[in-house]
Amino acid sequence: MNTLRDLLNLCTVFTLLALSACAINPVTGKKQIVLMSEAQEVAMGQQSDPEIVAFFGLYEDPQLQEFITAKGKEMAAISHRPKLAYEFKIVDSPVINAFAVPGGYVYFTRGIMAHFNNEAEFAGVLGHEIGHITARHSVIQQRNQILGQLGLIAGIILVPQLSDFVEPLSQGMQLALLKFGRDAERQSDKLGVDYSSQIGYDATEMATFFETLERQQENSGASEIPDFLSTHPSPEERNATVEKLAIDWQQKSKMTEFAVNRDSYLKKIDGLILGEDPKQGFVENNAFYHPVLKIQFPIPADWAHQNSPQQFQMAPKSGDAIMMLTLASGATVEEAANAILQKYTLTMVDSRKETINGLPAIIMVAKQEQGNIQVLSALIQFEGNIYSLMGISDLSKFVSYQPVFLNTMRNFKELKDSEKLNRKPDVIQIKTVPQSMTLKAALQNFGMPAERFDELALLNGMLLTGQVSKGMLIKVVGK
Repeated sequence: MNTLRDLLNLCTVFTLLALSACAINPVTGKKQIVLMSEAQEVAMGQQSDPEIVAFFGLYEDPQLQEFITAKGKEMAAISHRPKLAYEFKIVDSPVINAFAVPGGYVYFTRGIMAHFNNEAEFAGVLGHEIGHITARHSVIQQRNQILGQLGLIAGIILVPQLSDFVEPLSQGMQLALLKFGRDAERQSDKLGVDYSSQIGYDATEMATFFETLERQQENSGASEIPDFLSTHPSPEERNATVEKLAIDWQQKSKMTEFAVNRDSYLKKIDGLILGEDPKQGFVENNAFYHPVLKIQFPIPADWAHQNSPQQFQMAPKSGDAIMMLTLASGATVEEAANAILQKYTLTMVDSRKETINGLPAIIMVAKQEQGNIQVLSALIQFEGNIYSLMGISDLSKFVSYQPVFLNTMRNFKELKDSEKLNRKPDVIQIKTVPQSMTLKAALQNFGMPAERFDELALLNGMLLTGQVSKGMLIKVVGK
């Protein structure tokens, strides 16, 4: 009897917990179980925002920032959750993406801002992202699944212990990278149509932008496109659905005009940086260069690499080793070496002072007992910073990788090449077409190199054979 009573009491507790976790979804009006209050949701966003900003950096363009803030607040006001304190930010990443985290935080990369060709395309994606917030998709997804803490390049690491050395993603970045299910994406598409139409934009342009992203996906692979496109089973079906939703909305509404605002948007992105920004570091001919830090070092042939504000990572396609560059803590190379040993719980095997291309350094070998991992680390001092270059592999592979690690470390040096120190990024330039012609002819007219024609066609959301009329604005690339 006691066992039965205990079981009944336990069931009652779980029932009360479930009831207390029920909330009305602001969009559907239906009850749903969520394990987070709105106050907790807002607090999560407030904690995540500085982590996301620190990871990407903000893109400094006051005019463009003012535009997305104004449109974001206008749209938020008519959304299902108008009382949230929304924030809208442009982050300094070339990847074509937009994402949102709980509590009202919406982010656009400069990469996606470069690929919009009018305000209506932007507004559709803005509405989609606000829809994720209003429908509480991040909160629901957290209930179902939270991403593990993975480094940027950890996806190709096959030895699990190596991931211990990869800087883990913060909670904010984990939220930013949450993948939503198909139903959530379809709901956000509908909300994107609703919200952007309500503030007067032609939501059929949202479907047009998805077509551009599909072409980008075909050229660059799924990693270059936003999750809100890649998670859908059939892009063609999705585009048709969005277009139908937009047309239906327009036909049922009492509004007669819906804005596109192509020229005004293009003028706003004149001068926007396109692609990688050299000042953040860049790879060329199997070498990494950082003009601001004034450093360079070679990358092992055929190794993948990933650059972020926190670290530069390199790994072979075999997935059984990793190298990374970070800034080390400590006033001297000796202090930095000790900090590395403590941070990763390593035991020193060997250590020696060296001078690497005129720079004071320590090279040490250490091991991680439990993980059977061997580490070669170079601590190099240059212009007030101490750089940590670490090569890590399984003990059984260390001998074969050691010469590769050392080649990168001993070729770390000051960057003196003036061309690389002064490398300028590509920027979008808005040009006026002098006469009616094809887009290809217009690009030729403005002196664009033929090898960039396909890229520029995507950037303009057009085909090279498409017609451009006299006086029309198009995007080209300059310095």
